[in-house]
This record gives sequence, structure tokens and C-alpha cells, in this order.
Amino acid sequence: MRGPGAWWRAQSTPAKVETYTRWSFHVFALVEVTAIGLPAFGQVGAPLALWLFPPLVVHALLGSVTSSRALDWTCGRREQPVRLLAALGVLTALLGIGALAVSEHGPGGEDIDTAAGTFFVVVVPFGIGMMALGMRRRRIPALLGGLVAGTWAAAFLIGRPAATAAATALAVLVIGGFLCFTSMFSVWLLNAVLELDAARETRTRLAVAEERLRFGRDLHDVMGRNLAVIALKSELAVQLARRERPEAVEQMIEVQRIAHESQREVREVVRGYREADLGAELSGAQGVLTAAGVDCTVTGSATGLPPAVQSALGWVVREATTNVLRHGDARRCRVSLEPAGTHVVLTVENDGVDRGAQERAGEPGAPGEEVPDGGPSAGRGPQLGGGSGLAGLRERLAAVAGTLEAGPVDSDLFRVVAEVPLPPSSPSTSPARSRPRKYSSKPSPSSPPVPRSVSEEVGS
Repeated sequence: MRGPGAWWRAQSTPAKVETYTRWSFHVFALVEVTAIGLPAFGQVGAPLALWLFPPLVVHALLGSVTSSRALDWTCGRREQPVRLLAALGVLTALLGIGALAVSEHGPGGEDIDTAAGTFFVVVVPFGIGMMALGMRRRRIPALLGGLVAGTWAAAFLIGRPAATAAATALAVLVIGGFLCFTSMFSVWLLNAVLELDAARETRTRLAVAEERLRFGRDLHDVMGRNLAVIALKSELAVQLARRERPEAVEQMIEVQRIAHESQREVREVVRGYREADLGAELSGAQGVLTAAGVDCTVTGSATGLPPAVQSALGWVVREATTNVLRHGDARRCRVSLEPAGTHVVLTVENDGVDRGAQERAGEPGAPGEEVPDGGPSAGRGPQLGGGSGLAGLRERLAAVAGTLEAGPVDSDLFRVVAEVPLPPSSPSTSPARSRPRKYSSKPSPSSPPVPRSVSEEVGS
């Protein structure tokens, strides 16, 4: 059974900040009741305390609900709680005036005056601070100034000397101003964390979109030219066949050759797109994790590894990096590539992990962004769709006789270990890394020239 500590570690950074902020203001309501309501029974006696305690509890509960709805509004889940803010303001003003009246015209006694003064000094500033959560920043000074001016006027009209009334208003200004600043800072911090999280999600989606555009450009470069030649050659063959010219057969043979060439080039594009460059993936993983605020260290080099091994391990790096970004709140990540006799071992280890989510990433049908298999830049976006995930990695490693182990270690770490055997003849060679083939829109020397027009070929 998972305890509170595991639940807290499983939350994302925005969820942690929101939970901390929300419960901080709920604690304010609890402090309001325990700091004023309970001591009142010992200071003013049961009869008067029974008159003070229920309104105080109502004020604390209303403030707690208002702060909760105000934070929902800050996070964009609800509309601004205008009615709750108005109700809290009215109740705060009434309780403040009542406390001043009891202090000036109550039964008398030092304990009663002290209890009434404490009641006023706590209830009014707490009410202002909770109301500030649900208001726009530019209106908070007006709220604070209005309640300070109202405090001075109410104290003066009730019968307090002008100096005493000014001191009371000054206490509200100092304590209420501090609580208003606390509320504004809490809202600013929560908004900043939410915006950073949204920016990180946008960055990963843009990386995926950029890779899709690259793949589309490559296909366009390959197919656009060849399809244009096939269309013109076919039209030329039709015209020649209608005139019963023997050259029609030669043109169709050329169309067939171009079609086979196009098929071969498309396969090369897809093969280069599906193959992962291990060196580029290691560099890309360090770059994207560092940009996301994760302290990432990478050790080892892909130099000398066979292309098939590089491709398989590159996919491990790509998927592990995606999981670190999407399924936890990592602060540190270590990626190491080390030879171990006749094997090469890749280890990716990170902290701050949501174990359940990262383990589920390898299950078939795990939720995530479905994207085509991509090159190095695609690995910087979420790609837990078909063919990815831990199950997909095991299939890729099995093609090169490799193994994969993934799971939690110690208390707050998640480790992915991929081990691939090296071919006997490859220890010192340094093969060229597999990169996606770049295509040009210019015709290659082996490609047939595009006829300027069918009529020129057919003749009159």
C-alpha cells in the first residue's frame, strides 16, 4: 500500500505547488479558529464566547472555501468567485465592527477587551488576505486601502479616540498588507509554475511537429520529381501508342524503371528515419533534459559500435529520455555507455520518479502521444505510441540479441539497463553513423530528364 510520501513523490511539480498553496490557506482558517475561538472561552467566559465562536467558525469556513475557489479560478478551472468574495468581505466587516463595539461598549474587563482586540486584529486581516487570492492584482491595493479607511472610520464612530482609531487602522494595514503580499506571491508562483509546465509540453510537441515536417519534406523531395517524370512519360507513351509508334514500349519500360527507383528511394528515406543515431541521441538527451531543468550527465561514446547496435541503443536513450520528461519530476539523470567484455551496456538512471507511470509506459496501449518513428529530434517529444515503450524497446533489442531491464531501485530511482552483445569482428572499427539520407529537389544524374512537353517528343 502506498503511503503519503509515495503519493507526494508521484505528483508533478505544478501539482505539488498547487497542493502546498491550497493547504497553506486552509491552515490559515484553522489557525483563525484555534488562535481566537478556543482561548476566548477562558478569557471572556462561556456566555460571550458562545456568541463569538459560531460567527468565527463561519468566517473561517467561508474563507477556506473562498480561497479554494479562488485558486481554482487562478488555475483556469472556474469562474471568478465574485459572490463568495462579496460574502466574505461583508462578513469580515460585520465581525470587525462587532469586535470593536464589544471592546468599547461591552461588559468591561481587561480580558474581554484583549479578546475583542485579538478577534479584530486576526479576523479582519485574514479576511483581506483570503479575498486577495480571488482578485486581480491591480485591485488588491484598493481593497486594502478601503478596509483600512473603513477600520479607522468605524473605530472613530464607535467612540475610540482618533489616535487609538489610527493605531487600529495601522495594525490592519500592516498585518493585512503582509497577508495580501503573501496571497499575491502565492498566486504569482503558482502561475509561473503552470506556465513553465505548459511551455515544456509545448516544446515537446513542437519537436514532434518539426520531425514530421522534416519527414514530409524528404518524401516530397523524393516523390515529387519522380512522380512528375512518371506522369509525363506515361502521357508520352499513350500518345506514341495511339500513333502505333514502337517507342511507346521503351517509354513504359522507362516508367517501370523510375517506379522501381522511387520505391527504393522511399525505402531509404523510411530506413534512415527509423534508425536512431546513438551519438546524436546521447547529445540530444543531455540537451533536452538540461533545458528542462534536469542535471544530466552523459558518459561514454558511440564510436566503434556497429550501426545496428547504435540504432537499437539509440532508441533506448530516446524512450528513456521521454519517460524522464513525462513520468516524473526528476532533478538528476545519469546516462552511461560502457563496454563490458563482449557486450556494451547502456544505463539510464533518474530520480524523482512516478514509478507507476514510468512502468506503465512500457505496457501495450499505454497512453501517450502517437508519433511515427523518428530521428534524433523526434526523441525529444512524447512518443509512447505503437512501437515505443519498454515493450517496443525489448523487441528492437531482441533483433540484435540484446536484453532490457527497467524498474525502480532504492527509494526514489528508476533505472533502465540495456545490454547488447558485440559482433566478434567489430571491436576497433569505427563505422560511419547512420543518418537519414538528405534528398535534393534537383534531378540526379541517373534520373531521366523531364521532357519539356509531350508534343516535342512525339513530333508532328
